[in-house]
Amino acid sequence: MDLKSKLEELFEQNQAKIKGLKDLDQLNQTRVELLGKKGPITEVLRGMKDLDASERPKVGAFANKIKDDLQGAIQERKHTLEQAVINQKLAEETIDVTLPGDAVVSGTPHILAQIMDDIEEFFIGQGYQVIDGPEVEEDHYNFEMLNIPKNHPARDMQDTFYIDDQLLMRSQTSPVQARTLEVHDFSKGPLKMISPGRVYRRDTDDATHSHQFHQVEGLVIDRHITMADLKGTLLALAQHVFGADRKIRLRPSFFPFTEPSVEVDVSCFRCNGAGCAICKYSGWIEVLGAGMVHPNVLNAAGVDATVYGGFAFGLGPDRFAMLKYGIDDIRSFYQGDQRFLSQFQQEG
Repeated sequence: MDLKSKLEELFEQNQAKIKGLKDLDQLNQTRVELLGKKGPITEVLRGMKDLDASERPKVGAFANKIKDDLQGAIQERKHTLEQAVINQKLAEETIDVTLPGDAVVSGTPHILAQIMDDIEEFFIGQGYQVIDGPEVEEDHYNFEMLNIPKNHPARDMQDTFYIDDQLLMRSQTSPVQARTLEVHDFSKGPLKMISPGRVYRRDTDDATHSHQFHQVEGLVIDRHITMADLKGTLLALAQHVFGADRKIRLRPSFFPFTEPSVEVDVSCFRCNGAGCAICKYSGWIEVLGAGMVHPNVLNAAGVDATVYGGFAFGLGPDRFAMLKYGIDDIRSFYQGDQRFLSQFQQEG
């Protein structure tokens, strides 16, 4: 058999073999074995040395055509196998659009954010401004502007995080009121504001105390403001948060920045005043502190206390949430347990 016939036989045999391959790895191995330096075509061509010089170019050209045709057959089979792999993946990954989708768990604002937003919306509806301030505060605004000079016994009521002699982590949001009162232009109208935010005290964390918690403090300054205005405001707030049938009562207390000062109780929304474990069988629950702004606070801010007066109050959204939802451990708000937090889905 001459070289040309051998090459034709190799082509016929291997073309059929290539078409029958089912795997890309096998195809690549066949390519190497067939067309490599040690392949059968190279082995046949070694016999060209025995041909006449005139025959060698013809046989060489024919051999190159055979190699090109086999290479083409390999490429065509490779494309077919690759397409088959793609089609198989597409078939396996086909999405049935008629199947129900996976339920998407939607988030909701934190329960404390919900309470604070609700309180803010209530006071905005009453014509109040919502004013923010720094959490790293000066001693001057956190204490002295609020009628609590250095060495005053009232400072012992708040165990404060001091940064240095003059800077501290604010222990209340009242400094925002002092800063605002200092710059407010009363010729343009009264001051009605609330200052919500985080505050910090060196408390030992337990079920009812935290070193970080929230406050919403309010301030109203104008001519002819009375305790009746304060009571009416707080009654409306209590009924908004705890229910329209709530009542409040004011008890005498002491705060350096108000005079007179009061503790505010709301009628128990669990037993409706009949007495239960929530209200300690008194029918009332303490919810916040308030009072008429002390003249010293007004004078410190450059406001004429003989002309202007007003009231201030401070409430804890954390405590409001605990009371409203019957939560007995304040730490639950800060532990990030989704099983707990997901109970308080925002309405609407």
